[in-house]
Amino acid sequence: MNGFVPRKEAAPDSISSDRYGTFIDQPWKSPNKDPLSTFSIDVDTASYSNVRRMIVEGRQIPKDAVRIEECINAFSYKYDPPKGDGPFAVGATLAVCPWNPSHQLVRVAIKGREIETNKRPASNLVFLVDVSGSMQSSDKLPLLKQSMATMVEQLDERDRVAIVVYAGTEGVALPSTRLDAAGKATVLKSLEKLEAGGSTNGGAGIKRAYELAMKEKIEGGVNRVILATDGDFNVGVTGQPALVELVKERAKSGVYLTVVGFGTGNLNDAMMDAITHDGNGNYFYIDSDREGRKVFLQNLSGTLVTIAKDVKIQVEFNPAKVGSYRLIGYANRVLKNEDFNNDKVDAGDIGAGHTVTAFYELSGPGEGAGTDALKYQASAEKPAASAEWLTVKLRHKHPEGDESSKIEFPLTGEVQALDKTEPDFQFATAVALFGMKLRNMEEVRDFGWDKVIALATPGLANDATEDRAEFVGLLKKLAGTVKVLPEPAEVISDGGPRPRVVPAPPADR
Repeated sequence: MNGFVPRKEAAPDSISSDRYGTFIDQPWKSPNKDPLSTFSIDVDTASYSNVRRMIVEGRQIPKDAVRIEECINAFSYKYDPPKGDGPFAVGATLAVCPWNPSHQLVRVAIKGREIETNKRPASNLVFLVDVSGSMQSSDKLPLLKQSMATMVEQLDERDRVAIVVYAGTEGVALPSTRLDAAGKATVLKSLEKLEAGGSTNGGAGIKRAYELAMKEKIEGGVNRVILATDGDFNVGVTGQPALVELVKERAKSGVYLTVVGFGTGNLNDAMMDAITHDGNGNYFYIDSDREGRKVFLQNLSGTLVTIAKDVKIQVEFNPAKVGSYRLIGYANRVLKNEDFNNDKVDAGDIGAGHTVTAFYELSGPGEGAGTDALKYQASAEKPAASAEWLTVKLRHKHPEGDESSKIEFPLTGEVQALDKTEPDFQFATAVALFGMKLRNMEEVRDFGWDKVIALATPGLANDATEDRAEFVGLLKKLAGTVKVLPEPAEVISDGGPRPRVVPAPPADR
């Protein structure tokens, strides 16, 4: 199919009750005073999907709706796979920083081990479905049912699915059912019957779903609650701290959590992001049938099989090479330095085949961390000469384990020119800039959208699903060169796009 059918732009709402958590971007730090930077990985993608919807609809984007790391990690990258039996491979690349050529940009890249579909473990899934009145609109419950049905079709007789619904009260719409041919038909019929109405007692529903998941728990298998909601909890256990504690406690049982957000107007993004942090979970947002297929066919196929949990990264900077540094994104994933070695502190999980990317911006030894030199403090000793810029350390646990393992490696070598880096590096950098500009970060305000487009363009060569082309379309809309975005290729069950050509007008800024 050639050409495209334009998306219609929605009139922006004058009032929105969507709720977002507040967080502060990481400041510049000096390796002499703060040599360590520690954070939890994040493979969530909800922020990017939600922000994309706002751009398409011409809405104003709240700063705190933009989580830079979720935008970067919404895309897959061709990182080197792990060697041997390790759960993942870790690497780092050093290049010139595009928005400040006197600075350096470091990319930390993680690639999870792939697992063939026929070798994945059996799954015990509980669909926890919000059927409250707030879920009535077409972009909520109807889209949710369609997306979940897509996933059911890809499972097989090894797997079991149950459905718990909640509104003013909670109940089991379908007990745990094995997905042979008859079982699939039963699950699909139960999904089709779901209707919205009533207030939202999310806390009671979560409790019931975990009870059912534990009852049918498969040792050595995938045990997961998939919560689909707009997060508008207004009855029962509604306070965010109480819900976070509830989910955190249930996570100790070995049942993982995935949250899938839907809709707009009363989207409780802050709640859904918070409960997945402490619930061994992931958070996605679905704004279209295409995104539903992507999440339930591609993203969840990896997320279901957790290959490592409580994955933490700690970077030590060499003050002989680095005058100051800052972490880009991960503002709500930062950990205390002592948390790195503390196995009691939770962190993010990584699923089969997932890629995780993080960026640091560095300045040279002659530059401070944005403050004047202190007058009354003892001078720091001259650091020992070393060719190492930094050392990356990573801790993780086996999905069923309680003790972590550590790997570490130094980053050495010369700074690469940006145009000499691989296209994936350039594309991920463009996505980081996208998030930084939407968060109105001062350092990139004068870095034009045309330059971001140019940086992203080489990455289009690796774009089988057209996700990257869609991203460039968003950039062109932000640059004012495109008024209505073309429809991207439809995601089908084998993960590939249907062949098509979508002409895109050139950027003129």
